[in-house]
Amino acid sequence: MSWGRRLARGRESVAELLFPMAGGGGGGRRRGRSSPCACCRSLQAAATYFRRASPGWVLLIAAGMGYYGWMVFSPATVPYDSLGPLGTFTRYLVENHKACLNIGYGVAWLIHIAETIYALKLCREKGITDRWTQIRWAVQTLLFGIASLTHLLKYDPWKETKHR
Repeated sequence: MSWGRRLARGRESVAELLFPMAGGGGGGRRRGRSSPCACCRSLQAAATYFRRASPGWVLLIAAGMGYYGWMVFSPATVPYDSLGPLGTFTRYLVENHKACLNIGYGVAWLIHIAETIYALKLCREKGITDRWTQIRWAVQTLLFGIASLTHLLKYDPWKETKHR
């Protein structure tokens, strides 16, 4: 049976397939050692590495994109007078630069989509092979952009392996 099929069935991890003598004997049964070597453990940890974006950045980006969307899609419902200087500035933008606001909102989402594609590429390059973990990185990066992507950019799986 090919290693791809064994992985798809969930019987063996990538580390067991790459390093069969380190505890994986095939078919998911372990022979010899009761736990994998340090190298295999680090590969398994790399496959599922995930860090949440910091709550402060998440709140700031969600509020900013939400407010921006509100300005673009429903500017008549924005309470400009109760927002102080932000409301005055927003009203000015909506009344005088509506086309720029619409284009800017689209560009902001295109940037988030590009960051998401790059995050998926980084996942593959850095050995994050677990599909669910890749989806988590993609969704988080799509919603929160650079606040998520910086954690992935800073992650060095090879440095993590040396410390163990």
